[in-house]
Amino acid sequence: MSPLYTAALQGFLLGAGLIIAIGAQNAFILKQGLKREYVFALSTFCFLSDALLIIAGIAGMGTLVSSNPTFTKIAAIGGALFLIWFGFNSFRSAFKGESLSASKESSPKSLWKAVALVAALTWLNPHVYLDTVVMLGSIAGQYPADERIYFAGGAVFASMAWFYTLGYGAAWLAPIFAKPMSWKILDFSIGIVMWLIAYSLIATLI
Repeated sequence: MSPLYTAALQGFLLGAGLIIAIGAQNAFILKQGLKREYVFALSTFCFLSDALLIIAGIAGMGTLVSSNPTFTKIAAIGGALFLIWFGFNSFRSAFKGESLSASKESSPKSLWKAVALVAALTWLNPHVYLDTVVMLGSIAGQYPADERIYFAGGAVFASMAWFYTLGYGAAWLAPIFAKPMSWKILDFSIGIVMWLIAYSLIATLI
C-alpha cells in the first residue's frame, strides 16, 4: 500500500476511534435520527465542525511539530502515551456493559434551536479540542506535507461517515447500540486500533 493511502487509512481509523463514543452529542443525533427531525442539517453541522477542527489542528499543530525535530519526538511520545491511555479506557469500557440510547425527552421545536443545542454539545466539549486539534494535529506532524493531507482526509471522512450513518441509520442502529455486547465488541476493537497506532508511533523513534 502506498504511503499516501496508509496515511489516509490511519487518519480514518484514528478519527473513527476518537469520534465513536458514548456521549451526549451522539445520543442527540441518534434521537433526532429516530424522530426523523433535522437529520441532514444536524449531521452536517457535526461533520463540518469536526472537519474544521481537524484541518485547523493538522495545519497548525502538524506544521509546528514537523518543523522541529524535538517537537516531532515529543509529539510521537505524547501521542503514543495518549493512545495507550485511550486504548486502555476503551478496553475498560468494554467490560462495563454501557449502551447508547436516545433520550425520551422532547426534541427542540425548531431547526435553529436544534442547531444551537448540538453546537453547544460540540463546541463546549473540551475533549473535542484535545482529540481533533491537539491529538490529530500532533500525530499528523509525523507525516510529510503531502501525506498529511491524506491523513486529514481520512479523519474527516470518518467523521462524515459516522454522523450520517448514525443519523440516517438510527432506526436500524438504535437496537444494536442499545445492546451492551455491541459496545463491548466496538470498544475492544477501538482499543486494539489505538494500541496499534501507538506502537507505530513508538516504532518511528526506534
